[in-house]
Amino acid sequence: LRILINSSPLWLACVALMVQSVISTSSTYRRPAPGGEGKRTGLMERTLILLDVNTRSPVQVLNDNFLSLQLDPSIIKDGWLDFLSSKRLVTLARGLSPAYLKFGGKRTDFLHFHNLKNLAKFRGPGPDYYLKNYEDDIVRSDIALDKQRGCKLANHPVMMLELQREKAAQMQLVLLKEQVSNIYSNITITARSLDKLYNFAECAGLHLVLGFNALQRNPDSSWNSSSAFSLLKYSAGKKYNISWELGNEPNGYRSMVGQTVNSTQLAKDYTMLRTLLQSVRYYSRAHLYGPNTGPPRKNAILLLDGFMKNAGSVVDAVTWQHYYTDSRVTKVEDFLKTRLLDTLTEQITKVLKVVNSHAPGKKVWLGGVGPAWAGGTNNLSDTYAAGFLWLNTLGMAAMHGIDVVLRYSFFDYGYTHLVDQHFNPLPDYWFSLVFKRLVGPRVLAVRVAGLQRKPQPGRVIRDKLRIYAHCTSFHNHNYVKGSITIYIINLHRSRKKIKLAGTLRNKTVHQYLLQPYGADGLHARSVQLNGERLLMVDNETFPELKPQTLRAGRTIAMPPMTIGFYVIKNINAYACRR
Repeated sequence: LRILINSSPLWLACVALMVQSVISTSSTYRRPAPGGEGKRTGLMERTLILLDVNTRSPVQVLNDNFLSLQLDPSIIKDGWLDFLSSKRLVTLARGLSPAYLKFGGKRTDFLHFHNLKNLAKFRGPGPDYYLKNYEDDIVRSDIALDKQRGCKLANHPVMMLELQREKAAQMQLVLLKEQVSNIYSNITITARSLDKLYNFAECAGLHLVLGFNALQRNPDSSWNSSSAFSLLKYSAGKKYNISWELGNEPNGYRSMVGQTVNSTQLAKDYTMLRTLLQSVRYYSRAHLYGPNTGPPRKNAILLLDGFMKNAGSVVDAVTWQHYYTDSRVTKVEDFLKTRLLDTLTEQITKVLKVVNSHAPGKKVWLGGVGPAWAGGTNNLSDTYAAGFLWLNTLGMAAMHGIDVVLRYSFFDYGYTHLVDQHFNPLPDYWFSLVFKRLVGPRVLAVRVAGLQRKPQPGRVIRDKLRIYAHCTSFHNHNYVKGSITIYIINLHRSRKKIKLAGTLRNKTVHQYLLQPYGADGLHARSVQLNGERLLMVDNETFPELKPQTLRAGRTIAMPPMTIGFYVIKNINAYACRR
């Protein structure tokens, strides 16, 4: 398919007839001559972008659980684990199913399992109310839940939630201090804690992936598996369907605890864990993921390379982590730099090169993904602006064949989560929900013209208009098989016009345009879909995601600094019919 560039300057000072003649006289872009009319102050250039998609075959086929979730073990420490049975929280998690739910993070390597039902003695200090009454409230809630059969859900009293938020706010300061200092305290996960965690995953339709503590070591530096074995026996007795992982960012153990685990030892540890799983009949065929290395800098790459050489066949998928920025990010512009967005492509390329050199075709998962590190930044990494990074992550990861992306975190302390502590969805949640509803696992190649100026030698052109295409999700019964979903990130400060060409020409389009709601602009913590604010109807009901129908042949107009999803209906794409 030949794609032409159709781009023309519009002179605002000219009359309407002149504008019409300028548009119709040229089908190629012509740069205004220096000093000419194009340099006049206040005049504006608009570029028409032609877009087509290869509908014959997908370039990648991803996991059905491509967009998945992560919970940090800190929810045990700040008390939120006891509220995972909330109807609203379960509803919000169910909205993003099917998905994996990984329970892990930096504190994975400080988790200790004790097969005890009573949590009280393991709770930290708090206000007098907590010491006298709070534990009783939790116990009464647990007793009520135990009487329920199947999925156990609760409507917690408002006062109880308010007191929990007060407690969590105090603990959040401690947790953030730990993360910034890279010094962590131990966390006890009890049988009761595991029951609550699994109940949440089961009720929400999520598959739990649990990480073991890899820093429990014997004198000879080998992994001490006693705690893991105890946990495996308990969960097998309960018939909990769980997949497993060992450790978190082993390349960073030296800076965290002054201890080093090299690739040879890590490979032995994973081999031991695989043997341990096979010794427990219920988990003899359970999935094992790892080694969960950090961003692919020198030490992490060396560790991953050695691990793949010695134990690449032991894991069912290779896991690693990526985060864009740290808590020093202080302004919106820091989230919009295309150079920052493109760091993900560079890191994916490095990881895939190592994995494919030892185990071609091995599935790769990207975990720990969030808009910022160390808890993020208030009024920034929890706002609309962070959505550009999140959607860019999903699009780039899909194009490179990353099988699963785990979002850190679904619900947590800090400012990088999808749901806040009032159980209200934040912008990234709504982006994720629309993605889940519309985007399927088959990735299609996008072809555009008019997007970039001619490359110059030695100059990297980084697009501020990012376009990705997938087959529409088969789970969405509003669209027949063969439909295509295109999602677009416009980082420009001006509107961009996109004309569907080739196989997409003259097709009816459903538009799902997501913009900030309210006067805060990119700092908004609410989102509007096609002009209507997105809000939960009640604790168990989502708002209707109503598309705006664009007539066949109409040009797509993307407002500045926005994100849009576009479903091409009834295109009967061959790649999407199977």
